[in-house]
Amino acid sequence: MSSYVKEHVDYVTGLVALALAIIGVVSIYSAVYDAHVSDVASKQLMFGAVGLVALIVVMFLPFKLLQFISYPSYFLSILLLVSVLILGKTVSGSTSWFNLGAFRLQPSEFTKITTALALATYLSRTDVNLQRFNNLAVAAGIVLLPIALIMMQPDTGTAMIYAGMFFPVLYWCGASRFTLLSIVAPLAAAVAALFGITPFFITVIAMGILIYLTKENRILAAVVFSAMVLVGISVQFIYEGLKPYQQKRIATFLDPNADPLGAGYNVLQSKVAIGSGGFVGKGYLHGTQTQLNFIPEQWTDFIFCVVGEEFGFIGAAIVLGLFFTLMIRGIGLASSVKNKYGSTLAIAITSIFAVHVFMNVGMSVGMLPVVGVPLPFLSYGGSALLTNMTMIGLLMNLYSNRKEY
Repeated sequence: MSSYVKEHVDYVTGLVALALAIIGVVSIYSAVYDAHVSDVASKQLMFGAVGLVALIVVMFLPFKLLQFISYPSYFLSILLLVSVLILGKTVSGSTSWFNLGAFRLQPSEFTKITTALALATYLSRTDVNLQRFNNLAVAAGIVLLPIALIMMQPDTGTAMIYAGMFFPVLYWCGASRFTLLSIVAPLAAAVAALFGITPFFITVIAMGILIYLTKENRILAAVVFSAMVLVGISVQFIYEGLKPYQQKRIATFLDPNADPLGAGYNVLQSKVAIGSGGFVGKGYLHGTQTQLNFIPEQWTDFIFCVVGEEFGFIGAAIVLGLFFTLMIRGIGLASSVKNKYGSTLAIAITSIFAVHVFMNVGMSVGMLPVVGVPLPFLSYGGSALLTNMTMIGLLMNLYSNRKEY
């Protein structure tokens, strides 16, 4: 029995996910301890129990069935994204949820799974070659369709998760250096343009050199370079077309002190909370920023502050260490799975987790703009927790079937 478990059950990944979920419930309880929303922690515990059931069910699904349902589940999730725009509930300016009485269902969370499944199915086909433009365009379309629908809600943070997942998958599936640079260069120029003329010019020169060194067709290289420059120049026009709250988030990222009592408030208070925790923290339920509710709805996107303040550097390091372990296990699994579909799916799921952690922790410490991205397993949210547990179940399913071709 023990040999079977060792061979077919990735208990390390399962235990890491369970540990993170428990830390999440504990942290949420602290965040709501004196915030008059005491049912939040109990709901998260219930979502965790349901998520554990989902994990076990998905872990034992037939491997071939996962690939068989990839496209149907993807199109169903696209239909839900369209439906939520028409019938969904608007919360904080975003129409992202179906109201189901005491609970809210967020289709964009579950669509992360179906998009990863569909993308893995397409890229694992023997007739697909990412060096061909039409194949690359189809792969991009699989990701861009949900991104477009999610941006219509609008939910910029969730849309960025999809984009962040796509690049590692392309790299893993053998996209050329030129293809990868063609995607990265315009994005790098756009971000650099936000910081001013000098960073923009430095980025354009650096990317131009890298594009030249790929020794790709000079005409294509010139097109990519021109597109990069145009994207950078158009950033100011795009910025002026954003909604006021989106402009405030970008301005706050560039200078949180510009609006310390408005758009920059959460970021500044978050940094104070994490910094005040010191090495060992202030102790559970003794965090000043947490217990006095300095950060509104801290149990959602800023849950990392609770860990940093009450458990200090040690607590934060443990949480980040668990996430790092999860990423390493995911990459190792992607390397060991014999089936290309399974390998691609493993790297897609791992990338989703990695982008979530990078963006959430980055915004909590003021290194990235606040875009409403939850911390996996820790932030409050039923749809997110169920999605995360299901993705862990998929990884464990791939581990169990890693030797199948």
